[in-house]
Amino acid sequence: MPESIGRPELVEYLDTLLDAQVGSDYCPNGLQVEGRDQITSIVTGVSACSELFERAVEVKASAVLVHHGLFWRGDDLRLQGVLRHRVKLLLDAGINLLAYHLPLDRHPELGNNILATRRFGIENPRPFGGDDGLGLGYGGNLPSPLEPQAFVARCADVFGQSPQAFLNGPVPIRSAAFVSGAAESLFHRAISEGYDAFVTGEVSEWVMNISRESGAHFVAAGHYATERLGVSALGDHLKAQFGLDVQFVDVPNPV
Repeated sequence: MPESIGRPELVEYLDTLLDAQVGSDYCPNGLQVEGRDQITSIVTGVSACSELFERAVEVKASAVLVHHGLFWRGDDLRLQGVLRHRVKLLLDAGINLLAYHLPLDRHPELGNNILATRRFGIENPRPFGGDDGLGLGYGGNLPSPLEPQAFVARCADVFGQSPQAFLNGPVPIRSAAFVSGAAESLFHRAISEGYDAFVTGEVSEWVMNISRESGAHFVAAGHYATERLGVSALGDHLKAQFGLDVQFVDVPNPV
């Protein structure tokens, strides 16, 4: 039988582990929807959505833990339409919703970006980017130089889908910086800090010309794809730490 943990204890543990109150963010981190008091099973996923919640209901989960929660700065937060339906799914089933955004991008052990650098074998990864003096991503030197096409193939292997790439930088690639999600604006910083390649999730129209004119590689490996690593690892951590029943539910998104 799986162990259980009280909701307040789990929230406090995660808030502390992830330094959830440090720095600014675009959303509230931590408990977003309150459900039952005791938690025995957790479904983890990248983004809060009806399909994820429905699958959590099917397996009788006590909580859902995500990277992208329900509430974002500037959104219409009235409980109507899609938002009402999503919240109702959780409340009717007594499921807690916990969300950790930037804290899970930058975490030095369980974060999306440190895990990506480890999968690439980056030597002595160092914090990169971020606001408030906090690193958001990580970067460093590759263990062995890679030809550009081999680097793109490695990205596809690490993140699980074919990236879009602008390969206009040095050959071979010796260094790279990683910032998961929609961080294309940090391409300029990667260039100024001398990285051969920058890897993020999404790409904007202006990126192609900056890549060409600056002589730097840019790889967009998918917003969703680059943010699977952290929440999955966090779930594994909770399973090992507390003996909870934890499963990652993939709701693939090509973006």
